[in-house]
Amino acid sequence: MPSTEAYLDIETTGLSPSDCEITVIGIYLCRGDDTEFVQLVGRDITAESILEDLGGVDIIYTYNGSRFDLPFIHSQFGINLAGLFTHRDLMYDCWRNNLYGGLKAVERQLGINRKLTEMNGYEAVRLWWKYVDSFDLDALNMLLEYNKEDVVNLKTLKDMLL
Repeated sequence: MPSTEAYLDIETTGLSPSDCEITVIGIYLCRGDDTEFVQLVGRDITAESILEDLGGVDIIYTYNGSRFDLPFIHSQFGINLAGLFTHRDLMYDCWRNNLYGGLKAVERQLGINRKLTEMNGYEAVRLWWKYVDSFDLDALNMLLEYNKEDVVNLKTLKDMLL
């Protein structure tokens, strides 16, 4: 039976786990040709929901996850994903291949395409607050699409590097 890989990326209201919240967790589950994409949003993000969605996973892939995503999740929910799962941070694989910068910069260097080329982390925060303050579903949908591109592109990146 093929192993189950999870590609994970979070969106937050800022950079500090002590002052900010996780707004979205995107998880792309891949077992051979079978794939499933899951997003946890707002109050649906709990320790239980994260662990449930990662059930049966053999390895988690992130980009800068060892310094951002996984510590943020640990701080907010008390789950040490790096202790519970094998974790591979693709940023370090990029560095070994002389690919530097954030995920989007690396994607550009490798020719990985994006639909939402103008989006970034700052814009993601702005969209979240637009959704919270005005119940703007278009803002939420754009944030979710941005997160999905990040997560799905992690698999493309992994397939190109490893």
